[in-house]
Amino acid sequence: MLTTIAIRNNPDRLRYEVVDGDTVIGQAAYIDDGGTRRIFYHTVIDEGFGGQGFAGRLAAHALQETVAAGMKIVPVCPYIKKYLETHTQYASSVQAVTPALLGVLKSALAQRAGR
Repeated sequence: MLTTIAIRNNPDRLRYEVVDGDTVIGQAAYIDDGGTRRIFYHTVIDEGFGGQGFAGRLAAHALQETVAAGMKIVPVCPYIKKYLETHTQYASSVQAVTPALLGVLKSALAQRAGR
């Protein structure tokens, strides 16, 4: 049974989270590139919570905060990319994925894995 659903940014873990009380039930992971771009690379909702609209709410919250912070959205994640196709209000804040940005993502993920 769901208690209190909330969506929050967890900058220490570089992800937006959907939480049910104290339990994380979904996330949208990102890497910030020097404060100008936020590269979203993975979104997931726990299987038991699928089909309830949490991924859409998570994406909306994460993208709204990213735009409000003056950052560009880089949609590497297939879910975020698909979400942006039908939510065109973010179009002016989307930056295309390039090989250079994929390199930034790969390098940042390698550094995190090495910690």
